[in-house]
Amino acid sequence: MSNVGPQLFSGALSGLASTLCLQPFDLLKTRLQQGDGTLTTRNTTTLLRTTQQILASQGLAGLWRGTNATLARNVPGVALYMTSLTQLRTVMATSPYFASIRSSDTRNASVLPKLTSQGNLVAGATTRVAVGFLLNPFSVLKARYESNMYAYTSLPSAFMSIARLGPSELFRGFFASSLRDAPYAGIFVVLYEGIKRQSASIVRPTSDTQATLLHTASAASAGAIATLATHPFDVIKTKVQVRSEDRYHGFHRTVRTIWVQRGAAGFFDGASLRMSRKILSSAIGWAVYEAILMFIQTSRLNA
Repeated sequence: MSNVGPQLFSGALSGLASTLCLQPFDLLKTRLQQGDGTLTTRNTTTLLRTTQQILASQGLAGLWRGTNATLARNVPGVALYMTSLTQLRTVMATSPYFASIRSSDTRNASVLPKLTSQGNLVAGATTRVAVGFLLNPFSVLKARYESNMYAYTSLPSAFMSIARLGPSELFRGFFASSLRDAPYAGIFVVLYEGIKRQSASIVRPTSDTQATLLHTASAASAGAIATLATHPFDVIKTKVQVRSEDRYHGFHRTVRTIWVQRGAAGFFDGASLRMSRKILSSAIGWAVYEAILMFIQTSRLNA
C-alpha cells in the first residue's frame, strides 16, 4: 500500500477540478433524463429550452445547482477510485498472468502500473463497482439535487430525507449503475492504457508537458468510446433514482417503461451531454492525477 497519500491527494484534486468545471453538463443531462412520457421535440430543442429556463429563473449560477452534492460524491469518489485502482493494479502487476512487459521506449509516458489488457479490464471494472457501491447514497443525492423535482434546501436535510426511507432508497439505481460502471471503467482503462502506450511508442514524450498532453488526449479518446457504449444504463439509473412512480421502481420496470414510451431513442437521452462531460472530465481528471504523481516522483528523485 505504497504512496496512498499522494494518490488520494491527486485523485481528490482531479475530482475537484473536473466537478467545478463541468457541473452544468451533469445538471442538464439529469434534467433531460428525468422526463416521463414521449417527447415531441428534438433533444437539441429540449436542451436549449431547458438551458434558457434555468438562466431565466436562476441566472448563470443555476447551471451549477447541485455542485455541493456532486463534490460530496466526486471528490472522495474519484480519490478513492483512482487510488484503489492504482493499488489494485500494483498488486496485479506482481502476477505473471496480469503483468505487462514494460517497454523502455514508454517509461516516461506514465508512472502507473503496467498490466495486460485483461488485467486493466478486471481492475477497472472491479474497482469502479466497489467504489460505486460505497458511494451510491451520494449518487442518489446528487441526481435528486440536480433534478428540479425535489425542493431540497440543504445537503444534510436532503440526505436525511433519503436516509429515513431506508437502505433500499439509499441504494436505488445501484444495479443499473453497476451495469454502466463495470463495462465503462473496464473499457476506459483498457483503451486509456492502450492508446497511451501506442502513442508513446510513436512519439515518445520527453517532458512533463508532453506527457500531460499525451494523458489528456488518451483519456479523452477512451472516455468518448466507453461513454457511448454504456449510456443506456446511465439513463436507466437516473430515472430509477429520480422518478417516484411505480413504473420506475426496479431495473426491469424502468427498461420496459422507457421502451414503451420512447423506443430505442429513449435510452440515449442526454448522450451528447454525457459524452461531452466524460471526454472533458476524463481529460482533466487523468491529466491532473498523473501530472501530480509525476511531479511528486520527480521531486523525490531530485531531493
